[in-house]
Amino acid sequence: MSAPISADDYRARILAAIEPTASAPTDLSDAVGLVLASDLLAREQIPPFTNSAMDGYAVRADDVASAGPERPVVLPVADDVPAGRTDRLTLVTGTAIRIMTGAPLPDGADAIVPVEATDGGTETVTIRAAAARGAHVRGAGDDLAVGDLVLRAGTRRTARHLGAAAAAGHGTLDTHARPRVAVISTGSELVEAGRPLAFGQIPESNGHVLAASVAEAGCVPVRVPAVPDDEAALRETLARLSPEVDAIILSGGVSVGAYDVVKAVLAPLPSMWFGPVRMQPGKPQGWGRLEDGTLVITLPGNPVSVYVSFEVFVRSALRRLAGEADVQPRFLPARAAVDWSSPEGREQYMPVTIDRQGISPLVHPASRRGSGSHLVGGLAGADGLARVRADVTQIHAGDEIEVLEGER
Repeated sequence: MSAPISADDYRARILAAIEPTASAPTDLSDAVGLVLASDLLAREQIPPFTNSAMDGYAVRADDVASAGPERPVVLPVADDVPAGRTDRLTLVTGTAIRIMTGAPLPDGADAIVPVEATDGGTETVTIRAAAARGAHVRGAGDDLAVGDLVLRAGTRRTARHLGAAAAAGHGTLDTHARPRVAVISTGSELVEAGRPLAFGQIPESNGHVLAASVAEAGCVPVRVPAVPDDEAALRETLARLSPEVDAIILSGGVSVGAYDVVKAVLAPLPSMWFGPVRMQPGKPQGWGRLEDGTLVITLPGNPVSVYVSFEVFVRSALRRLAGEADVQPRFLPARAAVDWSSPEGREQYMPVTIDRQGISPLVHPASRRGSGSHLVGGLAGADGLARVRADVTQIHAGDEIEVLEGER
Protein backbone atom coordinates (compact mmCIF):
# COMPACT_ATOMS: atom_id res chain seq x y z
CA MET A 1 0.00 0.00 0.00
CA SER A 2 1.24 3.50 -0.82
CA ALA A 3 2.39 5.77 2.00
CA PRO A 4 -0.17 8.38 3.10
CA ILE A 5 0.17 11.80 1.43
CA SER A 6 -1.32 15.18 2.22
CA ALA A 7 -4.36 16.57 0.44
CA ASP A 8 -2.30 19.37 -1.11
CA ASP A 9 0.29 16.91 -2.44
CA TYR A 10 -2.41 14.66 -3.87
CA ARG A 11 -4.12 17.53 -5.67
CA ALA A 12 -0.76 18.72 -7.03
CA ARG A 13 -0.01 15.28 -8.47
CA ILE A 14 -3.28 15.17 -10.32
CA LEU A 15 -3.01 18.71 -11.67
CA ALA A 16 0.55 18.18 -12.89
CA ALA A 17 -0.62 15.37 -15.15
CA ILE A 18 -3.57 17.15 -16.80
CA GLU A 19 -3.48 18.86 -20.19
CA PRO A 20 -6.48 20.99 -21.24
CA THR A 21 -8.82 19.87 -23.97
CA ALA A 22 -8.12 20.95 -27.55
CA SER A 23 -9.11 24.43 -28.65
CA ALA A 24 -11.10 25.71 -31.61
CA PRO A 25 -12.68 28.97 -32.81
CA THR A 26 -16.01 29.49 -31.09
CA ASP A 27 -18.72 31.97 -31.98
CA LEU A 28 -19.06 34.65 -29.33
CA SER A 29 -22.67 33.68 -28.65
CA ASP A 30 -21.59 30.11 -27.80
CA ALA A 31 -18.52 30.97 -25.72
CA VAL A 32 -20.06 31.69 -22.31
CA GLY A 33 -18.66 29.30 -19.73
CA LEU A 34 -15.78 28.20 -21.97
CA VAL A 35 -12.13 28.94 -21.26
CA LEU A 36 -10.02 31.13 -23.52
CA ALA A 37 -7.10 29.21 -25.04
CA SER A 38 -4.96 32.21 -26.04
CA ASP A 39 -4.62 35.84 -25.02
CA LEU A 40 -7.14 38.13 -26.71
CA LEU A 41 -5.88 41.47 -28.05
CA ALA A 42 -8.04 44.41 -29.08
CA ARG A 43 -8.71 44.69 -32.79
CA GLU A 44 -10.60 47.94 -32.30
CA GLN A 45 -9.87 50.77 -29.91
CA ILE A 46 -12.42 51.37 -27.15
CA PRO A 47 -14.19 53.73 -27.56
CA PRO A 48 -13.79 53.50 -31.35
CA PHE A 49 -14.30 57.28 -31.69
CA THR A 50 -14.45 60.29 -29.39
CA ASN A 51 -18.03 60.59 -28.15
CA SER A 52 -20.34 62.22 -25.65
CA ALA A 53 -20.74 60.80 -22.17
CA MET A 54 -23.97 62.75 -21.59
CA ASP A 55 -27.13 63.89 -23.31
CA GLY A 56 -26.58 67.61 -23.86
CA TYR A 57 -24.81 70.04 -26.18
CA ALA A 58 -21.40 69.87 -27.83
CA VAL A 59 -19.66 73.23 -27.47
CA ARG A 60 -16.31 74.94 -27.44
CA ALA A 61 -15.36 75.43 -23.80
CA ASP A 62 -14.24 79.01 -24.52
CA ASP A 63 -17.72 79.88 -25.81
CA VAL A 64 -19.37 79.02 -22.48
CA ALA A 65 -16.59 79.96 -20.07
CA SER A 66 -18.64 82.85 -18.63
CA ALA A 67 -21.93 80.98 -18.33
CA GLY A 68 -23.64 80.84 -14.94
CA PRO A 69 -27.11 80.85 -13.37
CA GLU A 70 -27.23 84.63 -13.31
CA ARG A 71 -25.45 85.20 -16.63
CA PRO A 72 -26.47 82.40 -19.01
CA VAL A 73 -24.95 82.10 -22.48
CA VAL A 74 -27.35 81.68 -25.41
CA LEU A 75 -26.05 79.86 -28.50
CA PRO A 76 -27.77 78.89 -31.75
CA VAL A 77 -28.24 75.12 -32.15
CA ALA A 78 -26.58 74.29 -35.47
CA ASP A 79 -27.39 70.57 -35.71
CA ASP A 80 -28.54 67.47 -33.89
CA VAL A 81 -26.41 64.30 -33.38
CA PRO A 82 -28.20 61.17 -32.18
CA ALA A 83 -26.21 58.03 -31.44
CA GLY A 84 -25.66 56.13 -34.68
CA ARG A 85 -25.25 59.12 -36.96
CA THR A 86 -22.26 58.34 -39.19
CA ASP A 87 -21.49 61.59 -41.05
CA ARG A 88 -18.74 63.76 -39.55
CA LEU A 89 -19.86 67.19 -38.32
CA THR A 90 -17.82 70.30 -37.56
CA LEU A 91 -18.82 72.73 -34.81
CA VAL A 92 -18.57 76.39 -35.79
CA THR A 93 -17.34 78.81 -33.13
CA GLY A 94 -20.22 80.49 -31.31
CA THR A 95 -22.71 77.66 -31.91
CA ALA A 96 -23.78 74.45 -30.16
CA ILE A 97 -24.81 71.04 -31.49
CA ARG A 98 -27.36 69.00 -29.59
CA ILE A 99 -25.88 65.56 -28.90
CA MET A 100 -26.97 62.29 -27.32
CA THR A 101 -24.93 59.93 -25.13
CA GLY A 102 -22.55 57.83 -27.25
CA ALA A 103 -22.84 60.02 -30.35
CA PRO A 104 -19.60 61.11 -32.10
CA LEU A 105 -18.19 64.42 -30.89
CA PRO A 106 -18.19 66.97 -33.74
CA ASP A 107 -14.82 68.25 -34.91
CA GLY A 108 -14.02 71.51 -33.16
CA ALA A 109 -16.06 70.71 -30.05
CA ASP A 110 -14.08 70.11 -26.86
CA ALA A 111 -16.76 69.88 -24.13
CA ILE A 112 -20.30 68.71 -23.43
CA VAL A 113 -22.81 70.78 -21.49
CA PRO A 114 -25.32 68.35 -19.88
CA VAL A 115 -28.93 69.01 -20.84
CA GLU A 116 -29.69 69.56 -17.14
CA ALA A 117 -27.60 72.75 -17.25
CA THR A 118 -29.64 74.16 -20.15
CA ASP A 119 -33.21 74.94 -21.16
CA GLY A 120 -33.16 72.04 -23.63
CA GLY A 121 -33.75 74.31 -26.62
CA THR A 122 -33.67 73.08 -30.22
CA GLU A 123 -33.34 76.39 -32.12
CA THR A 124 -31.26 78.17 -29.51
CA VAL A 125 -30.01 76.86 -26.19
CA THR A 126 -29.64 78.77 -22.94
CA ILE A 127 -26.60 77.47 -21.06
CA ARG A 128 -26.45 78.14 -17.31
CA ALA A 129 -23.10 76.52 -16.42
CA ALA A 130 -19.58 76.66 -17.80
CA ALA A 131 -17.97 73.46 -19.14
CA ALA A 132 -14.27 72.78 -18.76
CA ARG A 133 -12.35 71.54 -21.78
CA GLY A 134 -12.87 67.77 -21.98
CA ALA A 135 -15.95 67.76 -19.73
CA HIS A 136 -18.14 64.70 -20.36
CA VAL A 137 -16.07 63.68 -23.38
CA ARG A 138 -14.93 60.08 -23.90
CA GLY A 139 -11.73 60.06 -25.92
CA ALA A 140 -11.14 57.48 -28.65
CA GLY A 141 -9.04 54.65 -27.21
CA ASP A 142 -9.33 55.94 -23.63
CA ASP A 143 -10.25 52.42 -22.46
CA LEU A 144 -8.20 50.21 -24.80
CA ALA A 145 -5.92 50.86 -27.76
CA VAL A 146 -5.55 48.48 -30.69
CA GLY A 147 -3.25 45.65 -29.59
CA ASP A 148 -3.96 46.04 -25.87
CA LEU A 149 -4.64 42.88 -23.87
CA VAL A 150 -8.39 42.42 -23.41
CA LEU A 151 -8.63 38.92 -21.90
CA ARG A 152 -6.02 36.48 -20.65
CA ALA A 153 -5.84 32.86 -21.67
CA GLY A 154 -6.99 30.46 -18.97
CA THR A 155 -9.98 32.37 -17.65
CA ARG A 156 -13.54 31.19 -18.01
CA ARG A 157 -15.74 33.46 -20.14
CA THR A 158 -18.60 35.23 -18.40
CA ALA A 159 -21.06 37.79 -19.71
CA ARG A 160 -18.75 40.70 -18.92
CA HIS A 161 -15.84 39.01 -20.72
CA LEU A 162 -17.92 38.45 -23.83
CA GLY A 163 -19.04 42.06 -23.81
CA ALA A 164 -15.42 43.23 -23.70
CA ALA A 165 -14.46 40.85 -26.52
CA ALA A 166 -17.28 42.09 -28.72
CA ALA A 167 -16.44 45.74 -28.03
CA ALA A 168 -12.80 45.03 -28.97
CA GLY A 169 -13.83 43.72 -32.39
CA HIS A 170 -13.99 39.95 -31.91
CA GLY A 171 -16.84 37.79 -33.19
CA THR A 172 -15.14 34.48 -32.38
CA LEU A 173 -12.87 33.32 -29.55
CA ASP A 174 -10.25 30.57 -29.39
CA THR A 175 -11.63 28.41 -26.58
CA HIS A 176 -11.00 24.99 -25.13
CA ALA A 177 -13.68 22.38 -25.74
CA ARG A 178 -16.01 21.80 -22.81
CA PRO A 179 -14.85 18.50 -21.21
CA ARG A 180 -17.22 15.56 -21.15
CA VAL A 181 -17.02 13.77 -17.81
CA ALA A 182 -18.60 10.40 -17.05
CA VAL A 183 -19.93 9.81 -13.53
CA ILE A 184 -20.16 6.20 -12.31
CA SER A 185 -21.36 5.06 -8.90
CA THR A 186 -20.55 1.50 -7.88
CA GLY A 187 -22.25 -0.80 -5.39
CA SER A 188 -24.75 -3.64 -5.56
CA GLU A 189 -26.76 -1.96 -2.78
CA LEU A 190 -27.56 1.12 -4.87
CA VAL A 191 -31.06 1.75 -6.21
CA GLU A 192 -32.05 4.67 -8.43
CA ALA A 193 -33.42 7.52 -6.33
CA GLY A 194 -37.21 7.47 -5.93
CA ARG A 195 -37.63 3.71 -6.38
CA PRO A 196 -38.78 1.40 -3.56
CA LEU A 197 -35.99 -0.01 -1.39
CA ALA A 198 -35.60 -3.59 -0.26
CA PHE A 199 -33.89 -4.34 3.03
CA GLY A 200 -30.16 -3.57 2.69
CA GLN A 201 -30.55 -1.21 -0.28
CA ILE A 202 -29.93 2.55 -0.35
CA PRO A 203 -30.77 5.30 -2.85
CA GLU A 204 -28.04 6.16 -5.36
CA SER A 205 -27.19 9.75 -4.43
CA ASN A 206 -23.51 10.09 -5.30
CA GLY A 207 -24.13 10.12 -9.03
CA HIS A 208 -26.51 13.05 -8.68
CA VAL A 209 -24.07 14.99 -6.48
CA LEU A 210 -21.21 14.39 -8.89
CA ALA A 211 -23.15 15.09 -12.08
CA ALA A 212 -24.37 18.41 -10.69
CA SER A 213 -20.87 19.28 -9.45
CA VAL A 214 -19.37 18.43 -12.85
CA ALA A 215 -21.84 20.83 -14.49
CA GLU A 216 -20.98 23.54 -11.91
CA ALA A 217 -17.32 23.09 -12.85
CA GLY A 218 -18.13 23.98 -16.46
CA CYS A 219 -18.08 20.44 -17.87
CA VAL A 220 -20.68 18.19 -19.49
CA PRO A 221 -21.73 15.38 -17.12
CA VAL A 222 -22.45 11.93 -18.52
CA ARG A 223 -24.22 10.04 -15.75
CA VAL A 224 -24.87 6.31 -16.11
CA PRO A 225 -26.84 3.88 -13.91
CA ALA A 226 -25.01 2.50 -10.90
CA VAL A 227 -22.72 -0.44 -11.61
CA PRO A 228 -22.97 -3.45 -9.25
CA ASP A 229 -19.97 -4.96 -7.48
CA ASP A 230 -19.12 -7.01 -10.55
CA GLU A 231 -15.72 -6.68 -12.22
CA ALA A 232 -16.94 -7.66 -15.68
CA ALA A 233 -19.78 -5.12 -15.52
CA LEU A 234 -17.40 -2.33 -14.50
CA ARG A 235 -14.90 -3.23 -17.24
CA GLU A 236 -17.68 -3.16 -19.83
CA THR A 237 -18.93 0.22 -18.60
CA LEU A 238 -15.44 1.75 -18.66
CA ALA A 239 -14.71 0.37 -22.13
CA ARG A 240 -17.97 1.76 -23.45
CA LEU A 241 -17.59 5.22 -21.94
CA SER A 242 -13.88 5.96 -22.25
CA PRO A 243 -13.88 6.70 -26.03
CA GLU A 244 -16.72 9.19 -25.54
CA VAL A 245 -15.43 11.28 -22.63
CA ASP A 246 -12.40 13.23 -21.44
CA ALA A 247 -12.52 11.98 -17.85
CA ILE A 248 -14.28 9.45 -15.65
CA ILE A 249 -15.17 9.89 -11.97
CA LEU A 250 -16.03 6.76 -9.97
CA SER A 251 -17.40 6.63 -6.44
CA GLY A 252 -17.20 3.61 -4.16
CA GLY A 253 -15.08 0.48 -4.23
CA VAL A 254 -11.67 2.07 -3.52
CA SER A 255 -10.93 0.91 0.03
CA VAL A 256 -9.64 -2.46 1.23
CA GLY A 257 -12.89 -4.43 1.44
CA ALA A 258 -13.58 -7.79 -0.17
CA TYR A 259 -15.95 -6.27 -2.77
CA ASP A 260 -14.06 -3.09 -3.69
CA VAL A 261 -14.60 -3.57 -7.40
CA VAL A 262 -13.05 -0.30 -8.60
CA LYS A 263 -9.74 -1.08 -6.97
CA ALA A 264 -9.86 -4.69 -8.15
CA VAL A 265 -10.31 -3.61 -11.78
CA LEU A 266 -8.02 -0.58 -11.92
CA ALA A 267 -5.22 -1.20 -9.38
CA PRO A 268 -3.38 -3.64 -11.71
CA LEU A 269 -2.92 -0.85 -14.28
CA PRO A 270 0.57 0.67 -13.93
CA SER A 271 -0.88 4.11 -14.71
CA MET A 272 -3.17 4.05 -11.64
CA TRP A 273 -2.37 5.13 -8.08
CA PHE A 274 -4.37 4.11 -5.01
CA GLY A 275 -3.54 5.08 -1.48
CA PRO A 276 -4.53 6.91 1.68
CA VAL A 277 -4.68 10.69 1.84
CA ARG A 278 -4.23 12.26 5.28
CA MET A 279 -7.71 13.75 5.48
CA GLN A 280 -11.07 13.15 7.14
CA PRO A 281 -13.42 12.33 5.53
CA GLY A 282 -12.11 10.96 2.22
CA LYS A 283 -9.03 8.95 3.19
CA PRO A 284 -9.10 6.30 0.39
CA GLN A 285 -8.41 7.91 -2.99
CA GLY A 286 -7.17 6.92 -6.41
CA TRP A 287 -6.41 8.40 -9.81
CA GLY A 288 -4.60 7.71 -13.05
CA ARG A 289 -5.39 6.80 -16.65
CA LEU A 290 -7.00 3.91 -18.45
CA GLU A 291 -5.03 2.08 -21.12
CA ASP A 292 -6.43 4.46 -23.77
CA GLY A 293 -5.25 7.49 -21.77
CA THR A 294 -8.62 8.57 -20.36
CA LEU A 295 -8.26 10.38 -17.03
CA VAL A 296 -9.83 8.50 -14.10
CA ILE A 297 -10.39 9.81 -10.57
CA THR A 298 -11.80 7.39 -8.00
CA LEU A 299 -13.53 8.54 -4.82
CA PRO A 300 -14.78 6.85 -1.65
CA GLY A 301 -18.41 5.80 -1.55
CA ASN A 302 -19.81 7.62 1.47
CA PRO A 303 -21.77 10.73 0.43
CA VAL A 304 -19.92 13.33 2.51
CA SER A 305 -16.59 11.85 1.42
CA VAL A 306 -17.70 12.18 -2.20
CA TYR A 307 -18.67 15.82 -1.75
CA VAL A 308 -15.50 16.72 0.15
CA SER A 309 -13.27 14.88 -2.34
CA PHE A 310 -14.86 16.67 -5.27
CA GLU A 311 -14.43 20.10 -3.72
CA VAL A 312 -10.87 19.51 -2.54
CA PHE A 313 -9.49 17.63 -5.58
CA VAL A 314 -11.82 16.99 -8.48
CA ARG A 315 -13.18 20.49 -9.07
CA SER A 316 -9.63 21.79 -9.54
CA ALA A 317 -8.79 18.91 -11.87
CA LEU A 318 -11.83 19.50 -14.08
CA ARG A 319 -11.21 23.23 -14.23
CA ARG A 320 -7.63 22.53 -15.37
CA LEU A 321 -8.97 20.04 -17.94
CA ALA A 322 -11.27 22.80 -19.22
CA GLY A 323 -8.26 25.08 -19.66
CA GLU A 324 -8.43 27.34 -16.59
CA ALA A 325 -5.12 28.63 -15.27
CA ASP A 326 -5.98 29.48 -11.64
CA VAL A 327 -7.64 26.36 -10.28
CA GLN A 328 -6.47 26.07 -6.67
CA PRO A 329 -9.23 26.02 -4.02
CA ARG A 330 -9.55 29.35 -2.23
CA PHE A 331 -9.80 29.14 1.53
CA LEU A 332 -11.08 32.20 3.36
CA PRO A 333 -10.35 33.19 6.98
CA ALA A 334 -13.11 32.63 9.53
CA ARG A 335 -13.60 31.77 13.21
CA ALA A 336 -15.15 28.79 14.93
CA ALA A 337 -18.42 29.55 16.70
CA VAL A 338 -18.32 26.39 18.84
CA ASP A 339 -15.90 23.70 20.02
CA TRP A 340 -15.31 20.49 18.09
CA SER A 341 -12.64 17.80 17.79
CA SER A 342 -10.52 16.69 14.83
CA PRO A 343 -8.62 13.40 14.28
CA GLU A 344 -4.90 13.47 14.98
CA GLY A 345 -2.63 13.38 11.93
CA ARG A 346 -5.41 13.96 9.38
CA GLU A 347 -6.56 17.23 7.87
CA GLN A 348 -10.24 17.59 8.64
CA TYR A 349 -12.81 19.03 6.23
CA MET A 350 -15.89 19.80 8.29
CA PRO A 351 -19.13 20.77 6.48
CA VAL A 352 -20.18 24.03 8.11
CA THR A 353 -22.74 26.79 8.01
CA ILE A 354 -21.35 30.33 7.78
CA ASP A 355 -22.71 33.27 9.77
CA ARG A 356 -21.57 36.55 8.17
CA GLN A 357 -23.34 38.94 10.53
CA GLY A 358 -20.20 40.05 12.37
CA ILE A 359 -16.83 41.43 11.30
CA SER A 360 -15.36 37.94 10.87
CA PRO A 361 -17.45 35.02 9.52
CA LEU A 362 -18.39 32.46 12.18
CA VAL A 363 -18.78 28.79 11.31
CA HIS A 364 -20.83 26.04 12.94
CA PRO A 365 -20.65 22.33 12.02
CA ALA A 366 -23.55 21.66 9.65
CA SER A 367 -24.45 18.47 11.52
CA ARG A 368 -24.67 18.23 15.28
CA ARG A 369 -23.20 14.74 14.89
CA GLY A 370 -19.86 15.98 13.52
CA SER A 371 -18.08 15.22 10.27
CA GLY A 372 -18.90 11.55 9.70
CA SER A 373 -18.69 10.50 6.06
CA HIS A 374 -22.29 9.18 6.11
CA LEU A 375 -23.97 12.34 7.48
CA VAL A 376 -25.48 13.51 4.21
CA GLY A 377 -28.49 15.10 5.93
CA GLY A 378 -26.31 17.74 7.59
CA LEU A 379 -24.45 18.29 4.34
CA ALA A 380 -27.58 19.68 2.72
CA GLY A 381 -27.47 22.72 4.99
CA ALA A 382 -23.73 23.39 4.65
CA ASP A 383 -22.36 26.61 3.15
CA GLY A 384 -18.80 25.30 2.84
CA LEU A 385 -16.00 23.23 4.34
CA ALA A 386 -13.88 24.27 7.32
CA ARG A 387 -10.29 23.02 7.01
CA VAL A 388 -8.53 21.99 10.23
CA ARG A 389 -4.78 21.36 10.07
CA ALA A 390 -3.51 17.83 10.65
CA ASP A 391 -1.63 18.86 13.82
CA VAL A 392 -4.78 20.26 15.49
CA THR A 393 -7.04 17.92 17.42
CA GLN A 394 -9.31 20.39 19.18
CA ILE A 395 -11.06 23.48 17.84
CA HIS A 396 -12.28 26.02 20.40
CA ALA A 397 -14.88 28.73 19.89
CA GLY A 398 -13.09 31.81 18.59
CA ASP A 399 -10.19 29.93 16.99
CA GLU A 400 -9.11 31.07 13.55
CA ILE A 401 -9.77 28.52 10.82
CA GLU A 402 -10.05 28.42 7.03
CA VAL A 403 -13.22 27.87 5.02
CA LEU A 404 -13.69 26.66 1.46
CA GLU A 405 -17.03 28.11 0.40
CA GLY A 406 -19.39 26.01 -1.68
CA GLU A 407 -20.45 26.93 -5.21
CA ARG A 408 -23.20 29.52 -5.39
